[in-house]
Amino acid sequence: MINISKLYCDQVTPGDWLRYGKTGSGEREGEVVPKKASERRPIVVWNITRACNLKCVHCYNDSGASKANDEVSTDEAKTVLDSLEEFGVPSVLFSGGEPLMRPDLFELIEYAVGRGLRAVISTNGTLITAEMAKQIKKHGVSYVGISLDGIGEINDKFRGVAGAFDRAVQGIKNCQDAGVRIGLRLTLTKKNVQDLESLFGFFETENIERACFYHFVPSGRGGTMATEDLTHAQSRDAVDTILAKTRQYKQAGKTTDILTVDNHVDGVYLYLKLKQEDPARAEEVWKLLTWNGGGMYSSGVGIGCIDFHGKVHPDQFWWHYDLGDVRKRPFGQIWTDTSDPVLRGLKDRRNYVKGRCRLCKFFDGCGGSLRVRADLHFGDPWAPDPGCYLSDAEIGLDEQKQAELESSGEVFKMPD
Repeated sequence: MINISKLYCDQVTPGDWLRYGKTGSGEREGEVVPKKASERRPIVVWNITRACNLKCVHCYNDSGASKANDEVSTDEAKTVLDSLEEFGVPSVLFSGGEPLMRPDLFELIEYAVGRGLRAVISTNGTLITAEMAKQIKKHGVSYVGISLDGIGEINDKFRGVAGAFDRAVQGIKNCQDAGVRIGLRLTLTKKNVQDLESLFGFFETENIERACFYHFVPSGRGGTMATEDLTHAQSRDAVDTILAKTRQYKQAGKTTDILTVDNHVDGVYLYLKLKQEDPARAEEVWKLLTWNGGGMYSSGVGIGCIDFHGKVHPDQFWWHYDLGDVRKRPFGQIWTDTSDPVLRGLKDRRNYVKGRCRLCKFFDGCGGSLRVRADLHFGDPWAPDPGCYLSDAEIGLDEQKQAELESSGEVFKMPD
């Protein structure tokens, strides 16, 4: 995640303790602020069920109306939660499918919270009635992320169900009324990027305290809509808009927390803009970016995934590659088993990444960004991230370095 509010506007935001090693930014008593990003235990995205009441066209795991026939049982799930707590995982994000369709969700949340884990729910919001919101609050959920991908009909086309937007908005209001901390999750595509101004207006009208803009990853059902991914020029324009609107929010005294997700290039792009606008601030931002390490300490290190079959993956978009099964081995054993070649490389990216990413002068702050996107596009997890929208000149890839890539067979045709 690239916290625009923190980096671009110097706003103290929840999560800075874990993202940048800063004390006094939301850590709870007993939680250890990491001294190095490489020492962080992973936040675990747990797709607790396949069942979903919507039909999102960009679903990264192809969820649907029916649940998987081998979903972990309640008792098995509690055993997994035990292992996550013992391994020192700071937070479990209950996702799906639609997690609120799993009958024992609150029993599992109560168990997780009782073990000292932060419990987060990732939901489409359409099932959050006033009573459901009260239950979420009662059971100690730390945060609810609600997915929206545009205003009104634009969102409904993404979700595959008419009326999904209005029901999600009501779910947002029900959470707010119950005192539940919420945020929105939005995936940037050609279908909604022109709606950014309206979305920021919506944040203001509905008093949204946090919004995360995800760069598209063509996994799962989303692989069928790869043509809807933004071009590099569109990505730059979108980030420019997000930066400008975030600064306007800050200047107006608003505390809405704005982030982008799944492309650490955004941090470098932000840094380059600050070098022109405020060089002193830019240097402070570079220190934060290099402490965090970008993708270097994300997938396979600071973020992990358990799917609804009990299989472990480097992140929630990497379902085509299994690291292990939580029914057979504790999560911690799977996560530290570097005999797996992909996991070994993710924990030591600098010695595995190829192409322009390897020679990029900003590698320390970006870390090669999202490896699964490289794998999906090039069939090679160590290839350059095709989502990088910085030019060769911007990353310092001069003629000499290009010649080096040619001689080593590391030239990859990047998309426009």
